[in-house]
Amino acid sequence: SMPSEMLMKIFSYLDAVSLLCVGCVNKHFYHLASDNGIWLKIYSSCFHPKRTIWRMKSEQTETVSLGNAALHDRKPGYWKKEYIFKQIAAVKTRVMRLVKPVDPYTGLPCKNKEAMKASGLSWIIVLKDKNGKEHVMEKAKLSFKDTSVTILWYSTNWPCLDILSTLKLFGVMPLLPDQSRAPSKNGPRRRSLIAEYLLANLTESGAAVGADKLVQLFSLNPGLLVGLWKEKNEIAFVMVSLHYHQLLERSTLGSATVQYALPPNKPVLDDVDPEYGLHDYSLHLDMHGGNCAYLCGTFKSLFCRKGDIENGYLRLTVVSLKDNTKHLPLIGTVGLSWETDVFKGNVKGCYMMDVTLLDETGKPFWCFSAPVSMELSSEASSLYDYLGHVYTTNYADSEGKVCVEMVWLEETKEYLVVNLVLYISTKKVNNWYGTNY
Repeated sequence: SMPSEMLMKIFSYLDAVSLLCVGCVNKHFYHLASDNGIWLKIYSSCFHPKRTIWRMKSEQTETVSLGNAALHDRKPGYWKKEYIFKQIAAVKTRVMRLVKPVDPYTGLPCKNKEAMKASGLSWIIVLKDKNGKEHVMEKAKLSFKDTSVTILWYSTNWPCLDILSTLKLFGVMPLLPDQSRAPSKNGPRRRSLIAEYLLANLTESGAAVGADKLVQLFSLNPGLLVGLWKEKNEIAFVMVSLHYHQLLERSTLGSATVQYALPPNKPVLDDVDPEYGLHDYSLHLDMHGGNCAYLCGTFKSLFCRKGDIENGYLRLTVVSLKDNTKHLPLIGTVGLSWETDVFKGNVKGCYMMDVTLLDETGKPFWCFSAPVSMELSSEASSLYDYLGHVYTTNYADSEGKVCVEMVWLEETKEYLVVNLVLYISTKKVNNWYGTNY
C-alpha cells in the first residue's frame, strides 16, 4: 500500500546488491528497483558514463557527459544491466591477470588461490531426493595443494541416503563481487554446474575406497568421495577434489543446468618428427591425504617408443622396477583425513592422487585429482633389495590409466614406490596432436 514514490525514495539509498535482492520480492518491486535514475547514479559512482558523437563530414569526435537523455532514451533496466556487465567484465579482467603467470613445474597458473578469492568463487552441493526436493549444503572446508583444491562438506542434518537420487556440484560466484567483504549467501549469485552424480545404489555402483572404525568411503568419478557412517549407513561427509586445470572455467562459465564444455585442442601438425607426440612429456605428481603430503615431484623427458604402444594405449614409464636409483619413498603414514562436527578420523591405505601431465610445449595434456586406494598384492616383492609386502594403486578414466606399485619396508616403516607407469589413450593422443597411432 506504500506509494511508489516513497518506495523509490527508499530504494535510492540502497547499494547495488541490496537493490538486486529487493527486486526479487515481487514484480512491483522488481520494476521499481530497476529504475534507470537509481542505477545511473550507482553506475556513475563506479564508472564514467560517456558517449561519442560523430560530427558530420569530419573525423573528429567529441565526448559529452550523459544527462537527461541517458534516462529517457534508454529502456527500463538499461543502466542496471550496464552496471552488472561492467562489474562482471572488471572481475574477469582481474582474474585473468592473476592466472596469467604460469608455474614452470606444473604448467598451471601459480596464483589460483588469489584468483578464486578475487572472483568470490565458492562451491556448493545440491542433493535431490526421489520426490524432487532439493537440499543445499553450503558449509565447506577448503584445503589447497599444488595442483588441486579439496572441498569437505559435513553436517548433522544430512538427508537420508535411501531417499536421495542425485548430487550436483556447483561453482558459485556472487553476481557483484565485493573485494572488501566476504560474499553473502543471501546476495545474488550465479551457479555453474560442474558435475552430477547418481547416488541411487551408491554402495553397489560406487567404488569402495576404504574404511575405518566409524566410516566407509565410496568413490564416484570424477573426484567425489562419500563417507557413510558404518552403523547407520547414512552420509557422514562428502569430499570433492578438483584439479586446478580449467577449474575456474568449469566453476564459472557453465549454467545452472548445463556443464561447461571444454574447447578441443587445435593440433599443430609436425611433418618432420616421425615420433611426434611420443616424447618430451612432463609429469607433476602429488599424493596427499588432505592435510599431509606423501609424495610430490616433477618428472621430465618422459617418452614412449612405438613398440610400447599396445591395446590402444601409449606407455610412459616414470619409475622403473629395474632402476632402484629412481625409487621414491612416501613420507608419513598413508591415509585420508576426514572430519565432521563431532568426530575426526583417518582411513589408512587411501589418499588423493593429483596428476598433471604436460605435452612437449608445457601445455596441460591430461589432468585429474581423484581418491585412490592401496591394494595388497598376492605377490611378494621380486626385488632382492626390498623384502616386504607389495601394494598397488590403480586409477583409470576415459583418457588414461595410472599404475603404481609400492613395497612396504618393515625396517624403516615406510612405503617405497618401485614402479609407476602411465597409460595414455591413443585416441586422446591422436585427437590432441592430429596423429594416427
